[in-house]
This record gives sequence, structure tokens and C-alpha cells, in this order.
Amino acid sequence: MVKGKDSDTNISDDNEHHLSPFPVSRLAPAFELVDLAKEIARADDMLSIHADGKLGVLADQIRNLQQEALSILKKTRESQVLHRAECGYQKKAGKVYHLYKKESGALVLSLLSPEDWGRRMPYSFEGSFRLENDMSWTRITPDI
Repeated sequence: MVKGKDSDTNISDDNEHHLSPFPVSRLAPAFELVDLAKEIARADDMLSIHADGKLGVLADQIRNLQQEALSILKKTRESQVLHRAECGYQKKAGKVYHLYKKESGALVLSLLSPEDWGRRMPYSFEGSFRLENDMSWTRITPDI
């Protein structure tokens, strides 16, 4: 005989079947293997649906993170190209610079806008950019 937490309650070896997750007595309702299989199948279906939903959300998050990473890399490459353009002066954050392309393909940063050049513009205009405090560039003219 096993004593429970309460000293007045006794659990005998004969009553241990009450701890079983399924009926063990002949007097208990019939428990068919088919019913057990159906219950397992329902549980598997629910778990699969739940897991598929969570994995779908994760897949969407991964796609969004990949797009964000590609966007960051693209912006970084563009900023690097602008920093490598020919420039005869020290660049300062907050200033707007105008990018031109020589016939040779070399890029040149200038303080002069296309309007400043008028008809005497020596190179093709590629766009105007503002140098940010974090040394990145922000395009302020529409893409050409």
C-alpha cells in the first residue's frame, strides 16, 4: 500500500489502474485501436498545420531579411562608388554633390550643378547626391 500526501488517503496496488491514460478495467468503456489511431491522426494533422503556419511565417521573415540585406549591400556599393569618384576637394556631410561621367567612363563629383554649367557641361550628368553623416549617399534627383 502506498500512502499519498494526505495521510488519510491510501492508494493500493489494486487502484493503480486509475493512473493509466487509457481504460484498463473490463468494466470501462471499450477503447478501440481505431479510435486511438484516429486521435493520433488528428493530433498529427493539427501539429502539422501549426508547424506549417509557423514555418510559413519564418520563411516570409527570411525573404524580407534577404531583401533588406540586398538593399543594404546595393546602397553600400553605390556609396562606395561615389566615394571613389574623382574629387578635388574634401567632401563634407550635409552638402550636395553632382555626379558626372567622362567619356572614358570615369566618374567625377562636382559642386556645380547642371544648371551652373549651362550649355558648357563637359560631362554627362549622372545625378545629384547628398553626403550623410554616416558617410552614405542619398540620391536627391530621380534616377536617370
